[in-house]
Amino acid sequence: MGLFKKNPFGHILFLKLWLIRILGAMTHRRFKGFNQLQIEGSEIIKNLPENNVLFVSNHQTYFADVVAMFHVFNASLSGRVDSIKNIGYLWRPKLNVYFVAAKETMKAGLLPKVLAYAGSVSIERTWRSEGKEVNRQVKMSDVSNIAKALQDGWVITFPQGTTKPWKPIRRGTAHIIKRNKPIVVPIVIDGFRRSFDRKGIRIKKRGILQSMEIKQPLEIDYENDSIEKIVEQLEYAIEQHPSFLKVISQEELKKEEELNKTRQWRY
Repeated sequence: MGLFKKNPFGHILFLKLWLIRILGAMTHRRFKGFNQLQIEGSEIIKNLPENNVLFVSNHQTYFADVVAMFHVFNASLSGRVDSIKNIGYLWRPKLNVYFVAAKETMKAGLLPKVLAYAGSVSIERTWRSEGKEVNRQVKMSDVSNIAKALQDGWVITFPQGTTKPWKPIRRGTAHIIKRNKPIVVPIVIDGFRRSFDRKGIRIKKRGILQSMEIKQPLEIDYENDSIEKIVEQLEYAIEQHPSFLKVISQEELKKEEELNKTRQWRY
């Protein structure tokens, strides 16, 4: 690697390499120490091509979700299966991994700016800005930057565009899929909301079992599948379709009934 070699966004790869190493070393215990990350399906990562891969996931914190994925991806590429044990994998991380994030989020403080340099594709949200609902046109430069990132490597996106669960999938993700024809790999995460604050920086509670399930790539007919069909596929794949909420509600109701029976038996 040349000392001043840059990626398509003008970031110096040598600097990015050391940022990932340092940030990775600083955050490792958040997923293998204070809390434990249970991983499933990481063997899929090693068989993916070098570029044009889009990871779609539900979203629970601004930054912890992405950082955990960087750990899992690099550990998997280094031969670890469903494990991030031994941070030696950080010595030669994959440098062409990007994540889509709101531009205003990535400008809010020093740490977000550092993370942005490490791999953010920052975009302007069309539906929300500075905590207020807006309705504005998609910037074609944002669309082009996501395409550029896919051409160079892997891109992580959170198609709901929010850390709140059960929100609808943004149609823009389906348009990106139709336009760029990437391999689409779904990821389902849990436990991060209980472990960290909303930003994913402050540890809120220790001893939480976090989970990350990496699923098989989706089968998508890029030419014939409609935007609506792709959106529905994504909803099911990242387990954010309304039908999942009904199942969870029923499970919680059963747990409550069992708890009530236990209380009645005791008294």
